[in-house]
Amino acid sequence: QVLVTESGGASVQAGGSLRLSCTASGRHFSSYAMGWFRQPPGKEREFVATISSNGGVRNVSDSVKGRFTISRDNTKNMVYLEMNDLKAEDTATYYCVAAWMSGARVDGSTYDYWGRGTQVTVSS
Repeated sequence: QVLVTESGGASVQAGGSLRLSCTASGRHFSSYAMGWFRQPPGKEREFVATISSNGGVRNVSDSVKGRFTISRDNTKNMVYLEMNDLKAEDTATYYCVAAWMSGARVDGSTYDYWGRGTQVTVSS
């Protein structure tokens, strides 16, 4: 069993920045594709960003393209989501996810492990 844990959520003003962090337990972190999803209040969960196991492939949703960046440090078992120019519509619970022996992917149902989420609130 892999434990995925997010951190870094906060309340910020529109136009501000945040960096979310995620760690996954275990010795094989570098074998997992990682990603971020979010669920705005009262809405469906949606894909935000994904990164392949070696970091060579990255993908972000159109709604955050140019503002959010996903990265990882396999030496530290960490994945990050750098969020800039935050907007009120970015308000959501953000979930970190991990998929064993997989490439970067946008379908949440293909991820094996989910964190419990971290709250991001953007006020306008």
